[in-house]
Amino acid sequence: MMLNANKISFVKPLIQYMEQYHTFPDDLAAQYEKNCTVVMVKKNKHIVSPIDSNAALYFVKNGIVRGFVKEGSKDITTWFSFGNNIVGAIRHPDAPSNQSIEYLQALEDCELIRIPYTLIEYGYAHFKEANIIGRKLLALHYYAASERSILARIPNALRRYRKLADSKKIDLNKIPLRYLASYLGMRIETMSRIRSKEFNKNTEPNIEL
Repeated sequence: MMLNANKISFVKPLIQYMEQYHTFPDDLAAQYEKNCTVVMVKKNKHIVSPIDSNAALYFVKNGIVRGFVKEGSKDITTWFSFGNNIVGAIRHPDAPSNQSIEYLQALEDCELIRIPYTLIEYGYAHFKEANIIGRKLLALHYYAASERSILARIPNALRRYRKLADSKKIDLNKIPLRYLASYLGMRIETMSRIRSKEFNKNTEPNIEL
């Protein structure tokens, strides 16, 4: 599909991502070009926080994004995104308020494409293709949330770490230790001991007898 024969549209990576799941109509792509915007967020800055209007989803073109909530003075990491994915803060579809308890934070300098919810609703109302894509994306996000729920319920800290490492869903070397410990529900001291143990295990030389 060609969005514009004379230029490369800034929404092209987003459209290509969604075309994995169904063809994307040219008329809807034109609406995305008109209504989406590019957002640049510096490392450690918030993309969305509870004081902001939670009025959009974001396609992560480049960078790492962390989702987290606060419990008192502690923050609890709920997910990571390493790019080429659509993310957003928690939002109840029937709630009158569009504020969210969740924070989205850039762990690296990030380039994002902002997708207003009004545009998403427009697509659902006027294009059957948007509903098919939305259903498939929702199923994928539900599956990922279920995996995170299972991981959180593993009672042993080392087994939680190993299951996450074996899944290869997250590049553990790119995540600051305190955020990884928060995500896996352990103290940073425990996280450090586990990382050290696993590193030493993997670097011990094999001795043939």
